[in-house]
Amino acid sequence: MTRLRRKALVALFLFTLFIFGAMMGLRTLKPSDGFSDLAPGMDFIGERSERRRLDVKDLVVSPGHFHMGSSDTKVVFTKSDRDYSIFYDVHIFYYLWYGSPGMDNKYIHWDHVLVPHWDPKIAASHAQGRHTPPEDIASSFYPELGPYSSRDPNVLESHMSQIEAAAAGVLVLSWYPPGVADDHGEPTEDLVPAVMDAAHRHSIKVAFHIQPYKGRTDQSMHDNIKYIIDKYGKHGAFYRFRSSTGRVLPLFYVYDSYLTPPESWAELLTTKGSHSIRGTPYDGVFVALIVEERHKHDIQASGFDGIYTYFASNGFSFGSSHQNWKAVKAFCDANNLLFIPSVGPGYVDTAVRPWNNHNTRNRVNGRYYETSLQAALSVRPELVTITSFNQWHEGTQIEKAVPKKTVTRLYLDYQPNQPDHYLELTRQWAENFNKEKDKWLM
Repeated sequence: MTRLRRKALVALFLFTLFIFGAMMGLRTLKPSDGFSDLAPGMDFIGERSERRRLDVKDLVVSPGHFHMGSSDTKVVFTKSDRDYSIFYDVHIFYYLWYGSPGMDNKYIHWDHVLVPHWDPKIAASHAQGRHTPPEDIASSFYPELGPYSSRDPNVLESHMSQIEAAAAGVLVLSWYPPGVADDHGEPTEDLVPAVMDAAHRHSIKVAFHIQPYKGRTDQSMHDNIKYIIDKYGKHGAFYRFRSSTGRVLPLFYVYDSYLTPPESWAELLTTKGSHSIRGTPYDGVFVALIVEERHKHDIQASGFDGIYTYFASNGFSFGSSHQNWKAVKAFCDANNLLFIPSVGPGYVDTAVRPWNNHNTRNRVNGRYYETSLQAALSVRPELVTITSFNQWHEGTQIEKAVPKKTVTRLYLDYQPNQPDHYLELTRQWAENFNKEKDKWLM
């Protein structure tokens, strides 16, 4: 009898040990990292809800409060030598405004004018005129692809490969309505389908960065949003985002949003507005630019869903100053807004604004970038934006650049590092960002 009891106890112990081992094994499993058309954070609600369960009875959620998982915000690729990922919580600003004679019959933007200072006395002490590509371009750096055209399919393919290499999952496209352009360029809306197709081939998503074109109002924005969603909303690369309420919504960045008064934005972005998009097929996540501190209150009153900082020059504005991000994040958390800090590798725009040297931020072989990235990480954001992939005029690009010397110009470069140095730094940081987010969610 004693022997039978002992055998029963041993069997019970072994069964308990098996159950415990199985439970521990299940805890280590992650949801599938397979690619989903819903990104970023759009497919995490079901499988990760147990891992990151918010006490919703203690949380008041507005249409603008969003939460994302981390493992579910990536797509994993397998190559012959290794696995690698891209991350949909890392967004990167992208510009389509470049042209060259081979594709556009002339240079566009590479020949940018030297913008005169508004004070005639200061303007008189600086160079004037415009640049003369290909040897003299409107940048302090020189692209590996040369002064290219955004219409060149080979350029688009190279850009998507570079963005994929940098692990940035969302390309934020600088956008103007059909037939409209910036002051120094040509209309580019007809290029958007090619960008969407190229991005899709690399599993990259595309969001829209709506620029402050002449005549932009809350009413014209209503038309813009309808146009974008109607035309591109069914494309596989169109970026959508799942809110904490489970709604899947497009996300729009609105540059220089402060140019339109809050009461006008409220007509579009609040439920009681005269032409509100809330609760309609054209609803979305709308993110406003903060430059001055007072803008945060205007953004809240306008009905925006979040705040981004854009500028890559630390100290240039209240919003771009790293030391203010903690306070802005606290404001956003208290008011159910997303805070999306923008980081960049450096800043130098003296090739187009020769009088603006005081805002230059040297790259220091990548240390400035790493400092900016760490500042963003410290406030635990849900998304981060990178300024930029290819804003060459302001020297914020992470696109490949090469050493270049001409009779009249000596360009900056990434040496002693390779042309892909900032792509690699971005990938390393994106991977670290997502590892840290996993820890935050535990």
